[in-house]
Amino acid sequence: MAATAWIFSYKLKKNVSAEQFIARTKKLHDEVISKADGFISWEHYVQDAVWTDFVLWETAEDAENALTAGQGKEVTEDFYACIQMNTCRTLISQLVQRY
Repeated sequence: MAATAWIFSYKLKKNVSAEQFIARTKKLHDEVISKADGFISWEHYVQDAVWTDFVLWETAEDAENALTAGQGKEVTEDFYACIQMNTCRTLISQLVQRY
């Protein structure tokens, strides 16, 4: 069971298609995020051009350590180049109860 979630919301830059963004996300997932200790899953949701990601981790420590897993890597820079960073909101939350 996941203990910690990264929850991000953001908008894509106007010149970035959903297909292009998903391809870059998959590459970041495959090369970096999925290889980080404690990674469980990464899901994209979108409504009215606002994307929301849920990335689940086994422990809070895993989630914290993964924050820097992609630093300095081209694949990470390519991913963030798609996002309007001024629209990005981040929440890192620990599981309290599942029903």
